[in-house]
Amino acid sequence: MKASVFAADVGYGNTKSAFRLGSDIATQMFPSLAPLAVSDAVSGYGQGVFASRKVAPIEVDGTTYEVGPGVELSSAYGNAGRTLSEDFCLTPNYAALLGGSLHFAGMTEVDRMVLGLPVHSITKYSADLRDRFTGTLNFGHGPVRVGSVKVVPQPLGSLVSFSEYGGDRFDRENAHLVIDVGYFTTDWVVASGFTMIDRRSGGAPGGASQIYQRIASLISKQEGEPTDDIERIDKCLREKKPLLFYGKDVDLRPLLEQSQAVILSTVKDMQNKVGRTADLRSIVLTGGGAALYEPAIRAAFPRVQLDVLDAPCFANVKGFLIVGEATLARERKQAGAIA
Repeated sequence: MKASVFAADVGYGNTKSAFRLGSDIATQMFPSLAPLAVSDAVSGYGQGVFASRKVAPIEVDGTTYEVGPGVELSSAYGNAGRTLSEDFCLTPNYAALLGGSLHFAGMTEVDRMVLGLPVHSITKYSADLRDRFTGTLNFGHGPVRVGSVKVVPQPLGSLVSFSEYGGDRFDRENAHLVIDVGYFTTDWVVASGFTMIDRRSGGAPGGASQIYQRIASLISKQEGEPTDDIERIDKCLREKKPLLFYGKDVDLRPLLEQSQAVILSTVKDMQNKVGRTADLRSIVLTGGGAALYEPAIRAAFPRVQLDVLDAPCFANVKGFLIVGEATLARERKQAGAIA
């Protein structure tokens, strides 16, 4: 399949993508887990009895990873294949997740691919992403040709989505504060229209995963058994279910309450950077961890309207797609005028 624009948000928690199918926007998402593929898997022998998992082998630098919606959330010794480090975008895991996203979308040729990075790391890593993923890529399923790569700050995607789908809530004349609560980082952008105000924008390593890690440590203390199973904690919180732990259903709600200090620390950093908020039309809250942070953000900014985006997991990547389409159309128009 050929696409003019393919947008991918390879996050620490989930990998999302968006592309056009006719006039509609197609989206897909799977966990950002890339464990090494098992060469002697036995699950294939149970076909007709067990449901098959939706995963694909993705090759990066001679190593094969397992990627997709059906990837296992837990492993025998705690390493489920997730990477939580600032240089995540330079790792083979990142490349495998991006390769899986292209593969499940059936892409063979892309004129422009749009990727996002946290606000605090975009200057450091954007050139590396452009260089690595422009040209002909091969993840073990045939060549994928990428004409160009554009890298944008992650919260910008949500701002563009808000401008597109927020109706009259988007104010082009005044500023909005966009808060993107990701898995590993929380990023925020103060923008007037589409002009980012750098001195009031920033990011901090205080995303949803730190809350899950805090809850895991509380479970370990409460139950007397070590655990770092943050993938299952994440799933249970999203589904509002107890966590099964050695045959016991552990209620996570009181543990989430006890983990509020992690959230408050990040929100305080944000308040210090953003400064006075009298000029803000609204706060736009997005990202997979938005629900975890919403009460603290309402308390920290009580006089500013809070707009929580629908389907916040896909807000960034839909915005990336719109950015890619707009910039590609503008460049083609300019090239035609010069010709």
